Amino acid sequence: MKMNRFHRVLLIAAGLTMLEVVPGFARGAQAQSSTAPNPTSPSPPKAASLEDYFAGLDYTDEQKEEIDKIKQEMEAKKAIVAKDAKLDAYQKDAMIQGYTRLGYAEIFRLLTPAQQKVVHQRMAANRQANKGPKRPAVPTPPSK
Repeated sequence: MKMNRFHRVLLIAAGLTMLEVVPGFARGAQAQSSTAPNPTSPSPPKAASLEDYFAGLDYTDEQKEEIDKIKQEMEAKKAIVAKDAKLDAYQKDAMIQGYTRLGYAEIFRLLTPAQQKVVHQRMAANRQANKGPKRPAVPTPPSK
């Protein structure tokens, strides 16, 4: 029981660390609204999912094999979390997102430096495209 608790804490800490190391991984896909877009106003650009950053890369056979293993492990862990009755929906969602980020961080480490550069460029382009107008600074009240 203690080892299981330790494992969870370690997993959460690793996930939070990965958010610091690879900041673009923290951005998931935005939920699309079910209403039709207004043709008179431009819609904001869609945030890329983690999978989008890795799409279209030319993987070696060894990379493909390792990526398949990582994805299978990731899906197995996510399935266990989804079935865990002790966790509420928020906890399940957080754990599943954490496993997803950790899995893609492992995949990222398998890439060649050139492939990593492409992923970084895609992440930077997505961040730039999704930057909205800056909010004006909130004035501070005068001190008494």
